[in-house]
Amino acid sequence: MPLYEYVCGSCAERFEQLVRSASTTQVACPRCGSANVQKAVSTFASFGSGADSLPMAASGGCCGGAGGCACSR
Repeated sequence: MPLYEYVCGSCAERFEQLVRSASTTQVACPRCGSANVQKAVSTFASFGSGADSLPMAASGGCCGGAGGCACSR
């Protein structure tokens, strides 16, 4: 089941919901219960096949693992 991001047109709440692809079920806002919701543009992370495409944790963090920054502590 894909995970979609939604924005409520009534209260501006942003939320995620698992929705079956063939589902005709109306999605409702978890905050106000309104059915006035629209799918939001979302981003996702993907990694290719190379050293330049490794996640930050695998490549030593934002500074390459140098001892002086907060991400390597």
